[in-house]
Amino acid sequence: MNFEHTTVLLHEAIALLDINPEGIYVDATLGGGGHTGEILKQLTTGKLYSFDQDDTAIHYNKAQYADEITAGKLILVHQNFRNLTHVLHQDGITSVNGIVYDLGVSSVQFDDGQRGFSYNYDAELDMRMDQRQALTAKIIVNEWPFNDLLRVLSRYGEDRFAKSIARKIEQYREKQLIETTFELVDIIKDAIPAPARRKGGHPAKRTFQALRVAVNDELGALEDSLTQAIDLLGINGKISVITFQSLEDRLVKQMFREKVSLPELPAGLPLLPEQIEVDYRLSNRKPILPSQQEIAHNHRAESAKLRGIERIHMSDE
Repeated sequence: MNFEHTTVLLHEAIALLDINPEGIYVDATLGGGGHTGEILKQLTTGKLYSFDQDDTAIHYNKAQYADEITAGKLILVHQNFRNLTHVLHQDGITSVNGIVYDLGVSSVQFDDGQRGFSYNYDAELDMRMDQRQALTAKIIVNEWPFNDLLRVLSRYGEDRFAKSIARKIEQYREKQLIETTFELVDIIKDAIPAPARRKGGHPAKRTFQALRVAVNDELGALEDSLTQAIDLLGINGKISVITFQSLEDRLVKQMFREKVSLPELPAGLPLLPEQIEVDYRLSNRKPILPSQQEIAHNHRAESAKLRGIERIHMSDE
């Protein structure tokens, strides 16, 4: 199939990793293989593990990187990136040189109308990144109690009309099942005041984001995976994370900052702050943003932010 996907902040994310040609690396979000390809170019005797829970991405990259797979340079892993440590430990790997994350939904997933990710295509309400799982957006919209639905729309969509939208969904589903993306779009539009619908982008954008995050447990998986990734880094090992929405960026920023902050010491402990070593440092104090040229070329780059962290010390544990 045609897997057109323009990787955002590609060179910046790989530059933060400072590739060791003999190192062990992880692409936690394989997608169209953009980051995987750039890392492979710089590896000699090194090895790359590329994860994706989407069957389409795995099959596409099996063909694209067949030679590297045969040579044992690339290992494709058809699993959620929250299984990072388990998969690597099975291969006897307890330490890596670098990990890259490119979060959110790939252009291919958005543009495949039948996947139900986009409010621009009429399709069944699905939104699963992993087609093997049972939970879909259709189940959430039709079966989850009002309070759970409201929590999802408020927390993951940060929508000021979340309560009104949740109430409209509840009223509609009492009469009939909500089965398609366009049905849901109409319900959302009906729940939002007309003046608000005329500004701030598509009225369904936040609701669709919220449902997608809930269906795929995106924030839970990210927190699990990033916790493991930070622990897996060897000395001078680095992580690059590209986010596209505020919820993800806030989580990454908070987790990184916790790792570079000095620990709280018991009162009376005879140590000066300069005598305490932290194990990590931020690769960049402020997020790296795409250039105006990149945004002009790819509008989906507009909300992207790149953050990085490096392990500089290994505590005795």
